[in-house]
Amino acid sequence: MSFGIYLVGALILIGGLIYGAVLAAIPTHWIVVGAIIAVGASILAAVGATRQKDPSS
Repeated sequence: MSFGIYLVGALILIGGLIYGAVLAAIPTHWIVVGAIIAVGASILAAVGATRQKDPSS
């Protein structure tokens, strides 16, 4: 799968979690912290899943 597909899916998921947190009246600064952590974890997962192996020399 491509890196872009992973990121689009992650952004949709994170958007849903942010919306749920807003509806649950969680303070905004905690929502921002959680979103930053989730974006970072999503990028790490997407890179790990789509990274091609280095050719051995």
